[in-house]
Amino acid sequence: MSEALLDIRGLSVRFGSLRAVDNVSIAVAPGERRGVIGPNGAGKSTLFNAISGEIRPTGGSVRLRGRDITALPVHRRARLGIARTFQTTMLCPRLRVVENVILSLAALRPVRYQCLLPLERYGDLRDEAVRLLAQVQLEGRADRPVHTLGHGEQRQVEILLALAQRPALLLLDEPTAGLAPGDATLVTAMLRNYPRDVTIVLIEHDMEVVFDIVERITVLHHGAVVAEGAPGEIRADANVQEIYLGGVV
Repeated sequence: MSEALLDIRGLSVRFGSLRAVDNVSIAVAPGERRGVIGPNGAGKSTLFNAISGEIRPTGGSVRLRGRDITALPVHRRARLGIARTFQTTMLCPRLRVVENVILSLAALRPVRYQCLLPLERYGDLRDEAVRLLAQVQLEGRADRPVHTLGHGEQRQVEILLALAQRPALLLLDEPTAGLAPGDATLVTAMLRNYPRDVTIVLIEHDMEVVFDIVERITVLHHGAVVAEGAPGEIRADANVQEIYLGGVV
């Protein structure tokens, strides 16, 4: 078995007497698609915050490619290869799609992008942005303002901005939240088909989305891991059905 890309050992996060994350251990292999599910208040977003560095755990460790990153701030973790999206879309709606992608790409380079200058001044960045958009069949939307896109396409663009950072690990916090079924299908297909050089861990309430994308699922309840396994195993787990899925999976 290859070394885990993300190795969480005994991770705990407490807020006073509340154990939001309680002694959680998870190992995610390179290239894996891992789902993290659980009812509201199970500790999923807190776990993501501890992995990305937005909060400091009260116990345990987080390792990325064998390196202990538990004490590193967010920007250091980002440079080491962690990217993240949030439940709400965070784009520049009045800028064109390609400009949003260029902004993300420019963060990796010693260049300051200025929106008032013609895009021809950033020819290499534009070319790379269009190549990225082509990976998810959005190159035809490159010159459209973001606010004119459908919700599903906007979510695709947001995920693409995170992928433009060339992460080793992408954390997705409910990527299909609030999307109509057709829009959710766009995002699901994008994630399912994306190259395996990026490891993906996602929080998602839509079980069909989870089962369609991931190879393994970790179930949290009251901050602790209560089950872990392949989608079929989780679907058949009576304990998971009782605490999370209302008895029906």
